[in-house]
Amino acid sequence: MSTQETAATRVAIVTGGSRGIGRETVTRLAADGYAVVVGYAGNRDLAEAAVQDVTAAGGRAVAVRADVADEGQVAELFETAAREFGGVDAVVHAAGRMYLAPIAELDLAELDAMHRTNIRGTFVVARQAARTLRRGGSFIAFSTSVVGLSFPAYGAYSASKGAVEAMTMVLARELRGRDVTVNAVAPGPTATDLFLDGKDQETVARLAAQPPLERLGTPADIAEVVAFLASPAGHWVNGQVVRANGGIV
Repeated sequence: MSTQETAATRVAIVTGGSRGIGRETVTRLAADGYAVVVGYAGNRDLAEAAVQDVTAAGGRAVAVRADVADEGQVAELFETAAREFGGVDAVVHAAGRMYLAPIAELDLAELDAMHRTNIRGTFVVARQAARTLRRGGSFIAFSTSVVGLSFPAYGAYSASKGAVEAMTMVLARELRGRDVTVNAVAPGPTATDLFLDGKDQETVARLAAQPPLERLGTPADIAEVVAFLASPAGHWVNGQVVRANGGIV
């Protein structure tokens, strides 16, 4: 690749890029011309499949295993982006963990594991993004519309995502003068494995009926919002939580 081509390439890192919303985001950003680093926690086959989909369509991508709560592994994720593609312009932090139980019954080991991924992981990735993103870049975290809906059994998960929203607001202000935007996307019920796992058909149908649009969201719905926020067209949106949920209030 020529130096001119390298300089013109926009580069995205997508954590949690092997499945669900992250996987759809990888495909969507690649379609916009991004070279994509697909971060994954454990399923190498799914991550490599995402890379193969991108390269088959004429794009460029590479898969990198990284525990988002491990600062050394996250640093290597960013170093790979710089080494392979020349820098980082967009960071989409889609990796997350969800465990549902009433507060009175929640296993504290599950609480700790969820907070390690959702809070510490977001902080570690955001810190590296703040140090690395080029001018005109974007950091996009993931919250959840459940933060405002207060569904039973979502107490610990909502608390972890409330922390993500707080970090988003602070980091947007800390990056004043850098020409870098910081936002969070807060999906409503979305048809991913993470959401569907453990729910019966009656529960899924009830949740699908809640939005005025009367369906579950899809990973593609959310990836479109992410792509907009990462694009020059979305660059005036900064320090916001975008509740992409079909109109649930």
